[in-house]
Amino acid sequence: MQCRICGSSAEHKTYQVREMMLGLQDEHTYFQCSQCQCLQIAVIPDNLQDYYPQNYYSYQAPARGNRLRRALVRLRDYYAVTGESQPGHLLNLLMPNPKLATLRPLNLKPDSTVLDVGCGAGLILYSLRELGFTKLLGIDPFNQDHIEYPNGLRIARQDIFQTGGQWDAIMFHHAFEHLPAQQQTLQQVFKLLKPEGKVLLRIPTVSSWAWQHYGVNWSQLDAPRHLFLHAQESVHELARQTGFEVERVVYDSNAFQFWGSEQYEKGIALRSPRSWAESPDNAIFTRKQIAAFEKRAQELNAVNQGDQAAFYLRKVSGTAPA
Repeated sequence: MQCRICGSSAEHKTYQVREMMLGLQDEHTYFQCSQCQCLQIAVIPDNLQDYYPQNYYSYQAPARGNRLRRALVRLRDYYAVTGESQPGHLLNLLMPNPKLATLRPLNLKPDSTVLDVGCGAGLILYSLRELGFTKLLGIDPFNQDHIEYPNGLRIARQDIFQTGGQWDAIMFHHAFEHLPAQQQTLQQVFKLLKPEGKVLLRIPTVSSWAWQHYGVNWSQLDAPRHLFLHAQESVHELARQTGFEVERVVYDSNAFQFWGSEQYEKGIALRSPRSWAESPDNAIFTRKQIAAFEKRAQELNAVNQGDQAAFYLRKVSGTAPA
């Protein structure tokens, strides 16, 4: 088998991974490149779309809430994105929004042009729009139709190769690992990104304690939907091939790496009635255990061992993608 990232044809270790989100438990072969360490599916299923049901989590529309709640959420979200506002800081301590916090290194301004790729219902962009950001576009070819929100946000049913414009920031929030054309996607990103723009790849990573500890039961393997589980080395290699360099890496994992993986070890699917995601009262964990998992996740993030990370890429001056 040849690595799709670095091209190595050396001997690679293989793994049999079960589908455990829906509980189908059919097995899929993955291999980990001995050179760049990227873990990748050996054969992409012809019926891959069948593994994305209509109630897939990224398709859920944003919750509105009452006027007071919306005002408090805006204060919290403004702090998450900018790091400013003392009231927002206090609210963020009470009800943090870690997804929005990953946007802070992008240094976004209200007039920044922002493209979110594979965004589903567009929850992150929706929050930005509520904060006064206006030059936003979300794209997802797997949505049933275009989405037009009352606040002016538009989510287009298209992929990145059907998208034009010039963008200050292009984001992939747990979408990049689902894409088969890794190099081609970043080459298109290079064309769409302004010279001083930035790319945000939020992805699960095998450069983590969870992969080493849980192996094929690691919850973020998510076979067969996750086609590529990158390592630090493979992201740097992919960036080099496509005219980018990795400017910064921030680990942002959470408790899911523990409770999800331990459920899978016991044969409990993510959508099972016994799953913490579906019914905490029927789950095998207590709220105290989940809190301990969350604390452990933060400890792993602090030493760059969490199971997901935000990679910030920028163009290398004077280069073009291969």
